[in-house]
Amino acid sequence: MSPRPQNGFTLVEVLVALGIVAIALMAGMQATGALTRNALRQSEILLAQLCAENELVKARLSRQMPGVGDSTQPCEQAGRQLSVAVIVRPTPNPSFRRVDAQVFDGGQSILRLSTVVGQF
Repeated sequence: MSPRPQNGFTLVEVLVALGIVAIALMAGMQATGALTRNALRQSEILLAQLCAENELVKARLSRQMPGVGDSTQPCEQAGRQLSVAVIVRPTPNPSFRRVDAQVFDGGQSILRLSTVVGQF
């Protein structure tokens, strides 16, 4: 009688397959984490952009030239407390001022937008 062929996998084959699955799962977890961090960062930048644009529009819509100097304004967006540093600097042409709005979350800068405001 000849020996019957064995069905199934050897222990080495099972361990290799488990190793391949583990590596694939780790790569998937890293990709998912990167996508999650990117989505949170985009949300943070969108909220910061709303705050900065509000301050720049306020400077453009006022009927007077903004005074040179720095100020900080609080800004709440989607339940988050952000602060906007408004920095007004003179330009070579005295009829214009450069206005920068830099948004902070705590001490960390998120976004900086700039515009030029002219005299009406």
